[in-house]
Formats: sequence, structure tokens, C-alpha cells
Amino acid sequence: MTDTKQDIADPADGKNVQDLTQFVQQLLEQMQNNFQSMSDRIIGRIDEMGNRIDDLEKSVADLMMQAGVDESEKADK
Repeated sequence: MTDTKQDIADPADGKNVQDLTQFVQQLLEQMQNNFQSMSDRIIGRIDEMGNRIDDLEKSVADLMMQAGVDESEKADK
């Protein structure tokens, strides 16, 4: 009966170690690319949300100005 653990992780078999190393490197590279892509999308959405908030603040300020509400009156309350 042979020991299957030695067959799988036999350090003398350089091809298995080399294949495993290459597989792990490719997997880590894919994970890094996916993480970078998700990170870029999240940052893009945060920037977009910031722009929308700025637009909303401007619209509210314009509406307040049209309604005759003074900023100083609002701050006093």
C-alpha cells in the first residue's frame, strides 16, 4: 500500500510543485485583478454619489433663495 500523501506533495517531484506554484500565482493575480476592479467601481460610485449630493445641496440653496429664506435665518434657528 502506497502513501498517497507522499504522491501528492512529494518535494522530489518538481513538476507538481512548479504546477502548484504557477496555479497559486495565477489565482492570486486573478484575485488581485478582481479586487482592483471592485475597488475602482466602488470609488466611482462614491464619487458619483458625492456629485449628486453637491447638486442636491445647490438645488436646495437655489430653492431657498427663490423662496426668500436667508441662510443667516436658517443658522439662527
